Amino acid sequence: MADARPAPAPKVPTPKVHTSLKHDSAPLHVAGTALYADDVAEPAGMLHLAFGRSLHAHAKITGMDLSAVRAAPGVVAVFTAADIPGDNNVAPVAKDDKMLATDEVVFMGQPLFLVAATSAKAARLAARLGRIDYEPLSAILTIAEARAANSLIEASQVMARGDMAALEAAPHRVQGALEIGGQDHFYLEGQISVATPMEQGGVHILCSTQHPSEVQHLVAHLLHVNSADVMVEVRRMGGGFGGKETQASLFAAAAALVAAKTGKPAKYRVDRDEDMQITGKRHDFTADYDVAFDGEGRIKALRLELASRCGCSADLSPAINDRAMFHADNCYFLENVEIVSHRYRTHTVSNTAFRGFGGPQGMVAIERVMDAIALHLGRDPVAVRQANFYSPERNITPYRMEVTDFVADRIVADLLAASDYAARKAAIDAFNASHPYLRRGIACTPVKFGISFTTSHLNQAGALVHAYVDGSIALNHGGTEMGQGLNIKVAQIVADVFGLGLDRIRITSTRTDKVPNTSATAASSGTDLNGWAAWHAANAIRERLAELMAGRNGVAADSVVFEGGVVRAGDEVLGFAEVCRLAHFNRISLSSTGYYATPKIHYDRKTHTGRPFLYFAYGAAVSEVVIDTFTGEHKVLRADILHDVGRSINPAIDLGQVEGAYVQGQGWLTFEELVYDPKGRLLTHAPSTYKIPCASDRPKVMNIELWRAGENREPTIHRSKAVGEPPFMLANSVFSALTYAVAAATGETRPALDAPATPERILRVLNGGAV
Repeated sequence: MADARPAPAPKVPTPKVHTSLKHDSAPLHVAGTALYADDVAEPAGMLHLAFGRSLHAHAKITGMDLSAVRAAPGVVAVFTAADIPGDNNVAPVAKDDKMLATDEVVFMGQPLFLVAATSAKAARLAARLGRIDYEPLSAILTIAEARAANSLIEASQVMARGDMAALEAAPHRVQGALEIGGQDHFYLEGQISVATPMEQGGVHILCSTQHPSEVQHLVAHLLHVNSADVMVEVRRMGGGFGGKETQASLFAAAAALVAAKTGKPAKYRVDRDEDMQITGKRHDFTADYDVAFDGEGRIKALRLELASRCGCSADLSPAINDRAMFHADNCYFLENVEIVSHRYRTHTVSNTAFRGFGGPQGMVAIERVMDAIALHLGRDPVAVRQANFYSPERNITPYRMEVTDFVADRIVADLLAASDYAARKAAIDAFNASHPYLRRGIACTPVKFGISFTTSHLNQAGALVHAYVDGSIALNHGGTEMGQGLNIKVAQIVADVFGLGLDRIRITSTRTDKVPNTSATAASSGTDLNGWAAWHAANAIRERLAELMAGRNGVAADSVVFEGGVVRAGDEVLGFAEVCRLAHFNRISLSSTGYYATPKIHYDRKTHTGRPFLYFAYGAAVSEVVIDTFTGEHKVLRADILHDVGRSINPAIDLGQVEGAYVQGQGWLTFEELVYDPKGRLLTHAPSTYKIPCASDRPKVMNIELWRAGENREPTIHRSKAVGEPPFMLANSVFSALTYAVAAATGETRPALDAPATPERILRVLNGGAV
């Protein structure tokens, strides 16, 4: 009798992990059809919002007359702190950041009241009409002022090991200081939230946020409802860089309050000026060092004192400053070390997460120490760095973690050869000896960046996967897409589990009613966490299907093969869709959740000891620069980069992340400058006054490779490594190259250049402190 079963679907090529594939939204971006929060069609009656904001950095509020605001054209409602039914708080941990000020303002531009109007223009114009009476108070604006007033967000922290008496015993000793500027996130899509009232007091929030669950919980507390009554959705963001980890909550809470109070949908879309004025930045730091070393440049003892401007509230500053301490060793063994960290409270906007999360500030500080040692001894800075590298015998960090996966020495050696560093340095030294006014510099700096949230409980993730009877897959996970390529990587992982093409995988919006209690997409852990969670969810379904097919054919379940869109069990070969239909007919679930928690990590913050990271990501860069000694202007001529991403899930995505991170780091260290006036007003709050890197700032010659020998020794998803934050610090090589060029011009043996190395700062150092 002829077999009545349908012929198996033909086997089709299956995109695998470890394969370069385009970003899932790339065609939509090019066509202009990718939907962001502001692109979603507005329903009738949509209200638009604006804050009335403080004109003082620190003052008591003695009176508030909003009658003119309420009477302004288009205004529907005006709200103050008294209208908030629950907690007047948008802070993630300390509950010290109010949505609307009550009796005191603590930074210039702080929201005082909220206007809801029929258009964004009407709301913004009306918000200017409030009459606020103030009693001005003295404002602490700078790190120096905060230090003098002992104004701290928490007690200063100390991380130490060894015997600091070694400072006195070494043959060489150098002291110095470095100022490190902040940085605005300047995401292309500004902060935005759209809140829509739902039945029974619920609210849906379409939000540009890296942390939907935190927005959900804070809004629920503010509205005095259950978290289950608030649903936060994120399809994609137009950039985040850490600036939408906590900062989105303010605008989501404002929109939700208006929606709940009026019963109408409400949108808060800030313009660039307001966004820059009232959202947090990268922390600016100062670093003071006292280092003792031998004639080879090997450090015998180091005392490093870090201080940061945290702003008016805690936000994430404790963890950010902790990470600055974690990365103050970078790739270097510090046998005797004391790292002191001061976290200063000022009357400026509360600073927040930014790509690297404090790590870049700690890392650039130790790289300055390396440059100072090299200049003092007259040695090649690369030789000094190599003399201090971790090794199997010297592998304990200042926080007592054993470094067992150190490969920066191999990466640096490979990069020095590939970039022809030695010959180029010799040519640069000859050029500097002969040119009348140009000076060149070259530097090679490594990166060792720890991967995991240092707040241990955040290292968990969930996912939800559905298989449908037509063989298509719906994928949902707790991570958020901000352009970094998380979704395409997770889709590749799931497609690989089922042996399907990506055309069968539907990536769906991140929603708090699908995957609850998620962590922020941050700490470079998005793929590590959500990739494993999605794999577990998909694999649970695959195992059910394998058991079904094995039972039909009398074979072991682990012998069933999913590949090329078909499933093979013994002699039977069926299309994946047919297997899904069979499972449905046999009442087998085609849906599964997945969960993952990072293993091995632990940390005692009281003693600053433990294993806060599962593994380290490594890389190195050689940068070449030239400066004009007449103007202080500079140009980055060439960059050679070798970066370790383990076994890359998607090399094309990872290469893009490395390039973007380097250029963004270059901007931070060279020309992105936050300038405040003496009253605490941010003067650089638009593209006209705040310069970010553009295409012409990218080095003309830029060679980027992923380290082919890379493979994660830890059991990460497909042995890959994180790539979001680590390459940001490759730009330290630009700052060190500028330091080299300046020293060639001045003959000074102690570096004095601060970051960002603007033309004014370079010229000031060239002229001995005068411009």
